[in-house]
Amino acid sequence: MKLYIVTGASRGLGRAVAEQLLQPGHHVLAIARRIEPDLDTLARARSAQLTSWSQDLADAPAAANRLADWLAQQPPADAALINNAAALSTPAPLGDSDLGELSVAARVGLEAPLLLTAAFLRATQAWGSDRRVLNISSGLGRRAMAGSASYCAVKAGMDHFSRAVALEEAARPGGARIVSLAPGIIDTDMQVQLRGADRSRFPDGAQFEAFKAEGRLDSPDTAAAKVLRFLARADFGQEPVSDVRQA
Repeated sequence: MKLYIVTGASRGLGRAVAEQLLQPGHHVLAIARRIEPDLDTLARARSAQLTSWSQDLADAPAAANRLADWLAQQPPADAALINNAAALSTPAPLGDSDLGELSVAARVGLEAPLLLTAAFLRATQAWGSDRRVLNISSGLGRRAMAGSASYCAVKAGMDHFSRAVALEEAARPGGARIVSLAPGIIDTDMQVQLRGADRSRFPDGAQFEAFKAEGRLDSPDTAAAKVLRFLARADFGQEPVSDVRQA
């Protein structure tokens, strides 16, 4: 049995990843604010094991403690944590942004992956199995864009904490492997939000309109397949920050 933990599993890339992981011999823990019941139907049809949690990742300590308790009850197995969930604040200059939205974006996008990774590593350290952490990052963590400071910040933070954890785990016998991966440009609700943003507050919105018009967006299913191929690579973790388009 292989164990996979997927956050943000209700829609977009996270939903597609969870669906594709529902295979015989896999146990998928799908975490989101709300999981649609048809995911359980799909798991039964494919003879896969699914555990679904309704969990608000804006309360990161509660989510991490819940994960630690749950992992303590699982048998040792090859395991992967896929930190996919993100929250996008309304595109706008930072000084014009809603403070509550910024707080949620930081908690869901950076605090939750940090705490979930810590809980995962601690709970599985003695398993003696192959353990991997895949953080879904973005090209905007590596280049700045006006009007998206919170998203740029959380993804840059995700990249850099992945680098640090990679060094820590490399020094441990049987340490876990970690990668912060930019998955390419995907046709999700986030893209809709960026295309529809107020141009006076987010002038780069036209760029995202062009991505759609030029057919440059991957579907969630196509992107998920690329991400999972990367996760399965024998050299996973050799470079802790990567881009699926350059792999």
